[in-house]
Amino acid sequence: MDVKAQVSMLFHLDKCIGCHTCSIACKNIWTDRKGAEYMWWNNVETKPGTGYPTRWEDQETYKGGWEVRNGQARLRSTGKLSGLANLFFNPNLPGMDEYYEPFTYRYEDLFDPKQADDQPTARPISMVTGKNMEINAGPNWDDDLGGSAIYANNDPNFRALSEPVKQSLFEVERLVFGYLPRICNHCLNPACVAACPSGAIYKRGEDGVVLVNQEKCRAWRMCVSACPYKKVYYNWASGKSEKCILCFPRVETGQPPACAHSCVGRIRYMGVMLYDAEKIPAAINAPDNRVLESQLDLLLDPNDAEVLRAARAAGIAEDWLASAQASPIYRFVKEWRIAVPLHAEFRTMAMMFYVPPLSPVTATVENGLVGNTTGSMFHTIDQSRMPLEYLARLFTVGDVPRLAGILKKQMAVRLHQRRKTVGDVGAEAVDRALREAGCTAAQAEAIYRLTAMPTYAERFAMPPYHRERDIETLNDPLSNKQETGFGFRQAPQRGY
Repeated sequence: MDVKAQVSMLFHLDKCIGCHTCSIACKNIWTDRKGAEYMWWNNVETKPGTGYPTRWEDQETYKGGWEVRNGQARLRSTGKLSGLANLFFNPNLPGMDEYYEPFTYRYEDLFDPKQADDQPTARPISMVTGKNMEINAGPNWDDDLGGSAIYANNDPNFRALSEPVKQSLFEVERLVFGYLPRICNHCLNPACVAACPSGAIYKRGEDGVVLVNQEKCRAWRMCVSACPYKKVYYNWASGKSEKCILCFPRVETGQPPACAHSCVGRIRYMGVMLYDAEKIPAAINAPDNRVLESQLDLLLDPNDAEVLRAARAAGIAEDWLASAQASPIYRFVKEWRIAVPLHAEFRTMAMMFYVPPLSPVTATVENGLVGNTTGSMFHTIDQSRMPLEYLARLFTVGDVPRLAGILKKQMAVRLHQRRKTVGDVGAEAVDRALREAGCTAAQAEAIYRLTAMPTYAERFAMPPYHRERDIETLNDPLSNKQETGFGFRQAPQRGY
């Protein structure tokens, strides 16, 4: 058993209101520079929809992630020969049209207009060419258009859905969409790291954060095509690749990332997960119907005595083990089993997890009154407006029963709390819902409290960092001390 620690995050989609506060917080801190105008290390997408960049989930086009051939996982985008052949021309990159042409507005037209009869307006201008332009796309162009024929029809997840299921999403009276916040998944098996010809991308050993060494980066952009989530970006001004750094300067001082700290809906949780690195090869090569469960099997119980002994032998500090034991991620993912990674079939072993959303009830109108088909305030899971088949493509590799089990447990928690607070749900109905969901009343209470009323410390079980110890493994700590704090900073430049 090779125990390692990973700082991980969880998104509770049942609480996301799509306000994009997380995206703006990240943008203001990290990507407000020249060349980073189109970068959204954190973005919130509307589903159904094409996402950002457009159709990023379509790996037949972008060749991201891993695939298993002859029982062995290999990169979709590149190999030894194909990587060499495409070194100076990468055919699988998203273009500007798949992102959007960065733009601003000519604000001086508002402040210094010539005298005229018309109301002055600020015309949009391209940040690439500086010329007037028509805005045709943006970071979440799907927003509030999730069910339109323009965007939702092109959602790659629809390929596996039957025609009746697809049509159910497009009926006006059943129109529904949800929000999907995304950051870099800081995967256990990152395709971007494996694809980089210059070795510029690496995964930190102490916390699992994936970073780009700007001095080594040569802008081959193999990382962009290899990442199936398209969370690596190319800075056209500096000629370097950039990506989400999980706000490690904040995390190292005990603060959560800016996106999590600013979240209005408090949907984000953060904590330490322990995993067995020896099981990664087997999990990567697992068949599609087993890849999700194989990834979850990697995650270890931080309260298990054998795991703790192996973790201490691997050099994991006691305070990190304590953080792992207090981690809300472990409870949602392993203990309650209601959180899963996004698109586990990409086989990167993503370490950002999602609690799938409960969608609104299917409603009917009779005699001018709106109601649902059950005649009850609470509907059955199979009557959700968002088809289970669609959500299963996102979160459970198409396994509808597994997804239904997650949603049933959430519905059981709602019924349990409704009976306690309002009293209009019978004890028999609550007991039946809990039994069918495989959930006890005590567990339902714990899920409710961590979902609805968590304290700051419960949402963010942040471990203290030991940078001085980690530095000693690579550099002289006294020499490194002289290079931190105030001093010279060298901006990344083109060409070395």
